[in-house]
Amino acid sequence: MQLYYNSYGSESLPTLIILHGLLGSSDNWHSFGKIFGEHVRTFALDARNHGRSPHSDVFNYHAMSEDVVEFVRQKNLSSVSLLGHSMGGKTAALVSLLHPELIDKLIVVDIAPRSYQAHHDRVFNALTSLDLSMFEYRKDIDEVLSKKIQEVPLRQFLMKNLLRDDSGKFHWKMNLEAIEKNYAQINEELPRDHQFDKPTLFVRGENSEYIQMEDMPVIYKLFPKAKLATIKDAGHWVHVDAPKEFADTVLNFLSF
Repeated sequence: MQLYYNSYGSESLPTLIILHGLLGSSDNWHSFGKIFGEHVRTFALDARNHGRSPHSDVFNYHAMSEDVVEFVRQKNLSSVSLLGHSMGGKTAALVSLLHPELIDKLIVVDIAPRSYQAHHDRVFNALTSLDLSMFEYRKDIDEVLSKKIQEVPLRQFLMKNLLRDDSGKFHWKMNLEAIEKNYAQINEELPRDHQFDKPTLFVRGENSEYIQMEDMPVIYKLFPKAKLATIKDAGHWVHVDAPKEFADTVLNFLSF
């Protein structure tokens, strides 16, 4: 699958690939692409069924990891580091486990390789209940969404997926139907029969519960050289809550 991407930085630099989280896109990482692009050649990818990448009924970590491998090989990239947040973090971890020869360094942001309870049902219900053809203005969509999703930052994040077609009608960039249908697979644990024995950094938000200390034995089993960094006063969206601290942590780890 040919993934859509944004690129930053010189071709002469080592490579960093950024993988976004569920219902996100490469555009969420534009500011960090510019920051990281001063130090590493940076590619921010849209996962399948997200952003401007192709849609598919197949949506699981194996497929997404193979999409990244295909991207690396098509671009003939070397000295590749992977950075993934949440769903993107699990994808990056699986790429590193299954294809360690392609990856030099791994950064997993606020996700562990274990299974998780479903907790996006409220979001899916809110999004699928909208008949976008009935709306003329974004503010009206926001008003209706606010009745089911009160958190303004979350609504703003979700509404970045809105586009108008040639006739001016709104539609979702992401393949909402396939994502919701396969959501259970996104919550599954990663296989535990491989290792990535290269530099690895797990980054968690101090106020997030996604990475617990009881997750560390499994993390160390799969990633023997893993280190854990905790960003103060940050939640699951670590890079949004503490952008400078997050960027500094990543660049210090990547320092070539």
